[in-house]
Amino acid sequence: MSATAPYDAVVLAGGRSTRLGGTPKALLLAGDSTLLETTLAAVPDAHNIAVAGPPELSNLLSSIELAGSAGTPLLVREEPAYAGPAAAVGAAVAALAALESSGSLNEGGLKDRGRSPWTMVLACDMPQIASAVRALLDAAAVPPAESLLAVDSSGNRQPLAALYRTADLRAAVASLAAEGLANKSMKALLARVQWRGVDVPPTSTADVDTWNDAQTLGVSAGDLP
Repeated sequence: MSATAPYDAVVLAGGRSTRLGGTPKALLLAGDSTLLETTLAAVPDAHNIAVAGPPELSNLLSSIELAGSAGTPLLVREEPAYAGPAAAVGAAVAALAALESSGSLNEGGLKDRGRSPWTMVLACDMPQIASAVRALLDAAAVPPAESLLAVDSSGNRQPLAALYRTADLRAAVASLAAEGLANKSMKALLARVQWRGVDVPPTSTADVDTWNDAQTLGVSAGDLP
């Protein structure tokens, strides 16, 4: 992507992981890195990053060194906890907007560099997401300048592997704020967002929902109980 089109990033890392017996997806290992670290490494040029997840992730985040970041990603939490991806996106988007308005360092030390016209939204359970991120960023340079959703090899759109126009994403969050985002679907959140699909490499958006998925994608629990 051109340097004139900066982006922020939102990473969702706080689901219940029910089909994994409650084992946090963010802490599963892909090689020597956690899935959270793997996802953050896929957006090294993000200006500001907000991670929506539990407070237990704070120690991990404080230890992560991001090549293109001015500091530690901002950790936020949707209210109530486990209120779904739309609520998590809303909490992260609101936090990034507040950071922009403050024009100062946040508690983690991440410095706002002015408004980013794009916001990358990623779930943290896709170990091969880096190639999809590259495809989305490349597509953003080609008109029209709509929000971009990854489309996998089966034709399924992936709203949690997407590059949104920041203004459109904020407007979508604001439109549902009065009634609340808790337990709203991503489909409801994106009802008024204009988007186009971007074909991404096979398996780049394959996610870890079950232990069979984890085995197929080379992901393990490591030392987690």
